[in-house]
Amino acid sequence: VQLQASGGGLVPPGGSLRLSCVTPELILDYTNIGWFRQAPGKEREGLACISAGDGSTDIADSVRGRFSISKDNAANTVYLQMNWLMPEDTGAYYCAAGPRGLRWSDYGEYQYWGQGTQVTVSS
Repeated sequence: VQLQASGGGLVPPGGSLRLSCVTPELILDYTNIGWFRQAPGKEREGLACISAGDGSTDIADSVRGRFSISKDNAANTVYLQMNWLMPEDTGAYYCAAGPRGLRWSDYGEYQYWGQGTQVTVSS
C-alpha cells in the first residue's frame, strides 16, 4: 500500500495549508487514515484520524479548532486542513493507514506510511 503525502511548504504564522494524502483505490473503504507530524528531536505525534466507512474523525487536543481532517473517497484522498499555523507546527507531516479499531494516536498501530511532507511555519 503506497500513500503519497503532499502540500507542505513554507507559510508565515497565522497562515493555512492543506495537506493531501493520495491512497490506492478503494483503500479508504477499509482502512483508517491518520496524520502525524514529527519535529526535530521530538517523537512522532498523532494529529488526526478519519475512519473507514462512516468517516468519523478524531483530532488531537493540541490542534483541535485549528486542524481538521476529511476525505474524498472518489478521489482516494484524505486531507488535513491546517489553519492559524504557528511556528511550533513546523515539522515533517506523514499520513498513514491502519486497521479499523486502532488506537488512532499510536503510530505503532499503523501499517503503511507515506513519505512525508515538510511544513515550515516562519516569518
